[in-house]
Amino acid sequence: MILVTGASGLVGSHLVKELIKRGESVKALYRNTIPFELEGVDWIKGDILDIISLEEALVDVTKVYHCAAIVSFNPKKKKLLHQTNVEGTTNVVNACLNKGVEKLLFVSSVAALGRIREDKKINERMNWSEETSNSEYGKTKYLAEMEVWRGIGEGLKAVIVNPVIILGCGDWENGSSSIFKSVYDEFPWYTNGVSGFVDVMDVVEIMIKLMNGTINEQRFILSAANVSYKEIFTEIALAFNKKPPHKKVTPFLASIVWRLEAIKGKLTGKEPLLTKETAKTAQAKVYFDNSKINTYLLNFEYRPIKESIKRICGELKEKYHL
Repeated sequence: MILVTGASGLVGSHLVKELIKRGESVKALYRNTIPFELEGVDWIKGDILDIISLEEALVDVTKVYHCAAIVSFNPKKKKLLHQTNVEGTTNVVNACLNKGVEKLLFVSSVAALGRIREDKKINERMNWSEETSNSEYGKTKYLAEMEVWRGIGEGLKAVIVNPVIILGCGDWENGSSSIFKSVYDEFPWYTNGVSGFVDVMDVVEIMIKLMNGTINEQRFILSAANVSYKEIFTEIALAFNKKPPHKKVTPFLASIVWRLEAIKGKLTGKEPLLTKETAKTAQAKVYFDNSKINTYLLNFEYRPIKESIKRICGELKEKYHL
């Protein structure tokens, strides 16, 4: 029996569907409402911050995919980030130890590696620090990883994945899928920033391979390619038959916009579209070393980003009746 936390998110939802397709027995944790109906899924109402409900969900479970997390770069959500990402992971690790779970796979993020390093490629040997990160979110994912390593020290078998920006068909009002909505709405701005991108289906496939294999006490960057934001936006625009972004955002302009967004957010109570952290990240040229996974999973090949974008845009057209 497998338990998936964060089953309503981009990675968790795709993971649950793939596990069911492979004939696995799956429990999926949800907080308020069941995110989607799928035959074979045992939906469990609970919360990773509720230790009792978490341990009840782990009855008869041998493998746990911990995908639940809050992704936000809004300074106002600092407390929520630490509660969910750090305390929640602490609870999951402790519950796995108490229930004798065979293996835990934790979905972290490259933000935990300290991704603002433009002088060299980022690899798994790096960690978050005040000097190498501009993100409170990254700090919480790093601290969450420390809880997983603590669990490993106490006898838990576990493996960690650090995905880059994940491309997939999800809720395009939130998370990385919002990239697609911005381009569909013909958002005109672009930056010269570079980052890693990966298809959610590749992330799920690697997670399952790592869980079912003998690999333990390791973490892996999951990145198909390092690509500029402009190129990604342009490919999405072409797939949607929309006008590609054509106005370059300079660092000075970005500094003005995030300040205006902060003021707007205070007045309206809505989350700002751009923060100081995201403005800096969008300008950075960050390259990720994805070679480690290939030394453990031989012959694995990432899907080409262009092909992934075409497929995902087609899925979004169908989902939102575009």
